[in-house]
Amino acid sequence: MIYMRKNKILILALLVCLSIPVRAQNTDNNIIGIVVDKSGNPVYGASVNVEGGAVETRVETDKDGKFEIAVEKGQRLSVFSVDKGSTTVVVKADGPMTIVMGYAAQTIDVGANRTFNRHESTAAVSTTYNEEFNKRSSRNISNSLYGYGLGLTTLQNAASTGLMADPTFYVRGLQSLSSSTPLVLVDGLERDMSLVSPEEVESVSILKDAAAVALYGYKGVNGAILITTKRGKYKTKEITFTYDHIINTQSRRPEFVDAATYASAVNEARGYEGLGARYTPEEVDAFRNGVGSGGASRMYPYLYPNVNWIDETFKDRGVSNKYTIEFRGGGTKFRYYTMANLLTDKGFIKTPNANDGYSTQNMYSRANLRTNLDIDLTATTKLKLNLLGTLSESRIPGASVNLWDMIYSIPSAAFPVRTEDDSWGGSTTWAGTSNPVAQSQGAAYSKGHSRSLFADLTLSQDLSGLLKGLGANFRLAYDNYSNILEDHSKTYTYAGYATNWTTNGPFYTAISGGESSEMGSGAGIDNWARQFNFAGSVDYNRSFRKWDVYSQFKWDYEYRDSYGLNTTIYRQNVSWYNHVGFSNRYYLDLALVGSASSLLAPGHKWAFSPTISAAWVLSEEKWLKDVSWVNFLKLRASFGVINVDYLPKDGSTTVYDYWDQIYTTTGTQYKFNSSYDSEFGSTIIGRLATANSTHEKAYKYNVGVDAVLFNGLDVTAEGYYQRRKDIWVSSEGKYTDVLGVDAPFENAGIVDSYGVELGLNYTKRLGDVVFNLGGNFAWNKNEIKEQLEEPRLYKNLVQTGNRLGQVYGMVAEGFFKDKEDIANSLPQNFSTVVPGDIKYKDVNGDGIIDANDKTAIGYSTTAPEIYYSFHLGAEWKGIGVDVMFQGTGNYSAVLNTKSMFWPLINNTTLSTHYYENRWTPENQNAKYPRLSSQSNANNYQANTVWLADRSFLKLRNAEVYYRFPEEWMKKTKILGSAKLYVRGTDLFCSDHIDVTDPECYGVATPLNKSVVVGVTIGF
Repeated sequence: MIYMRKNKILILALLVCLSIPVRAQNTDNNIIGIVVDKSGNPVYGASVNVEGGAVETRVETDKDGKFEIAVEKGQRLSVFSVDKGSTTVVVKADGPMTIVMGYAAQTIDVGANRTFNRHESTAAVSTTYNEEFNKRSSRNISNSLYGYGLGLTTLQNAASTGLMADPTFYVRGLQSLSSSTPLVLVDGLERDMSLVSPEEVESVSILKDAAAVALYGYKGVNGAILITTKRGKYKTKEITFTYDHIINTQSRRPEFVDAATYASAVNEARGYEGLGARYTPEEVDAFRNGVGSGGASRMYPYLYPNVNWIDETFKDRGVSNKYTIEFRGGGTKFRYYTMANLLTDKGFIKTPNANDGYSTQNMYSRANLRTNLDIDLTATTKLKLNLLGTLSESRIPGASVNLWDMIYSIPSAAFPVRTEDDSWGGSTTWAGTSNPVAQSQGAAYSKGHSRSLFADLTLSQDLSGLLKGLGANFRLAYDNYSNILEDHSKTYTYAGYATNWTTNGPFYTAISGGESSEMGSGAGIDNWARQFNFAGSVDYNRSFRKWDVYSQFKWDYEYRDSYGLNTTIYRQNVSWYNHVGFSNRYYLDLALVGSASSLLAPGHKWAFSPTISAAWVLSEEKWLKDVSWVNFLKLRASFGVINVDYLPKDGSTTVYDYWDQIYTTTGTQYKFNSSYDSEFGSTIIGRLATANSTHEKAYKYNVGVDAVLFNGLDVTAEGYYQRRKDIWVSSEGKYTDVLGVDAPFENAGIVDSYGVELGLNYTKRLGDVVFNLGGNFAWNKNEIKEQLEEPRLYKNLVQTGNRLGQVYGMVAEGFFKDKEDIANSLPQNFSTVVPGDIKYKDVNGDGIIDANDKTAIGYSTTAPEIYYSFHLGAEWKGIGVDVMFQGTGNYSAVLNTKSMFWPLINNTTLSTHYYENRWTPENQNAKYPRLSSQSNANNYQANTVWLADRSFLKLRNAEVYYRFPEEWMKKTKILGSAKLYVRGTDLFCSDHIDVTDPECYGVATPLNKSVVVGVTIGF
């Protein structure tokens, strides 16, 4: 963007505001205008059409975004851009116009060949465009969605092994006892979004209400995430290269106590339990100082080690690199988009090259190649071809070992990294092969090789020769995915010491275990999946004076198969969709869908789903048209019934539960006389079949408001209610154990969910400064109305009426101060209590503290009820800054992580945080109970001591950038644009847990925070 161009844009905008009559010189009916995006940048190549004129007129904007067109006051201009979508505006004056793309009538793609602008859409859809994703450097599109998409909850996950996990998504929170996972669509087909890079994405739409998901049949009940990839451009040729260098660090690594503190803590815990000390004072001193308390000068680093296992196993930084090149362009008959993307991601293993010929470093690499083609075969026949191929490779040390699980288990005092003779350290007390450094260097590695192909072909035929507005579409798609696991394994010898302290120092005996072996290798198919899809539709799209009519009859068929037994699924939908608009003000949609699924029982495979929705564009009414500060205002409402083909499966089989389960086993024998005969197996009756099974159903209601105010304030507000009925739930609560077999599932569950959403965005240009700010807020609540819960002795135990994912536990009233306090308190029946143990409230008032005193505490641990984000950005003469914060509320965690919050049990270690906040006789007002070296059922269960507020506020993304002036680019005669940037991801977190990340407080790889240095160059 150049300075002079900005001045021209500003002058034109001021002329409009001041109502200075400026006319084109060619004819009296011509006006001039300029098309800009939300940031005030000119939009080049946008088509501008006059709607409803006697003769259709079309012009295109030039490089400055300007156009000139013959139009009369009161007529409508339709503007379309491949990059910015479409919009429709009313000509209100004879003077020049400034048309801002991206507000009142952005293109909304709801899939199934339905694309509307925001003006006429009746559905609840939130769309984010690629200009937002360009502010982040993510390995795939799923990791780019934090804070984006009104109504979408995106939660970060930690990998149990490897480098990084993909997030969890919910559309409008938790909705059912069965599943709340939304449908993910890439170019209208169900696909894995983790294989899609953000660079190839044009937009991501969140489909929320029944009107938006109706045509997806059984699969759309939990909402949908629709990813639309980029396509070619008309009359242009673009080449874009992007490089990101990413430096990763792990946030909030756990901190564990040193060896001397550990030894003292173990002795302290055993003292509370009436047990003798495990370590003598001399040994504690040897751990602390490496010398005996008697003044001996010998060091004992191998006998009394003090190992920081995190520092020994991992380095501080990992490095990633990402390279992307894009080709985009085309002409009147052929348009193309091609992208090649390479990602390399290396982890944190400290010494991965300790072996000859191979590395044990955590690694992930992926290569993507996409091509999207649009071909006009004739004036009436169009072809679309989408291809995506991916190759990826991952590597982890050892045979799928979890190094972080080892680190959470091994105290610093357990054994040295290596012994005096350079053997790997180990101990029979902590399992000899539990040395994380040895596992990261000496136990070989596993490698995964993934291959995938997404291919779909769409043929569109204009049949206006038969009937004006008539058309047909046919789509054929095939996807294939496979993963081959290459497993290399070897074992190692470990050594350790058994010690006793004497007056002359430690007396020790060397011990050893394990066997060294050469590396063995094996490979095989670990997973595979394939999908075939065919769809055909007949469409009718016509305008009659003030009426706009669109009707579609469609049939689609899907076949899916994957690794394992009983995994083949067939689905088909037959749908009739109708959209009617009148006078650009009133819109009505009706969808009638019949769906069938092979998952369902015979006689119940088909279901009928009707949906109706309407919209009223108030800003088109005469009494509101002249209100200058109201640019656009629309009310929406929808209702629909969506069916579900979810079926529960028995935990030990892959048999669907509308069948009786009968199977044979050798683990149980028939009994003859007084003994079992081992020669005979048995036939076992499993879970009983569900009689009269039916579909789970969702009754969805939605109301919404869309508005653009004050020439820049974009507002969306939603309110919704949903009732899920006939949810499959176990009927165990209805029967006693006398039944003798597992009770069947029944369609008896009911869950209500409801909530509100608010999205705000504001963009303003002040001279050379363009600033923008905005945010999303969503509150999602749910309640279990029925789940066939077993009869409860006390009201506090009843779970029906509470939320999905609700925490249930004991209510703590502090810690026992002394033996007298214990004697004067109600008996607690979990385990023997001593001073420092947790004292509980008698919730049910029966005079006994036991499991019957459990009650609902906190909120859900699965998903937050409140999810919000806000962003700020500004640009001045090419220098810009943009930040995005994202947070949650009404979200709980139960801090039951071993060693970090539940330490020492089973010889695990102890976190510094716990040690500094533990109960002692001198610290009666502690945060946590006393130390325990033995099992402690009283303390270590869900209760309000371990209940934590999981709410957080994170700086998800920050970017500082510089766009080079266009004049400089022209001088190169090669470059068209260039942008340098520095970005940060997850740099800051404010929360109530502090010592671990609220999204990753268990035993797992810590989450990354990243700094990115990158460049984007356009040719």
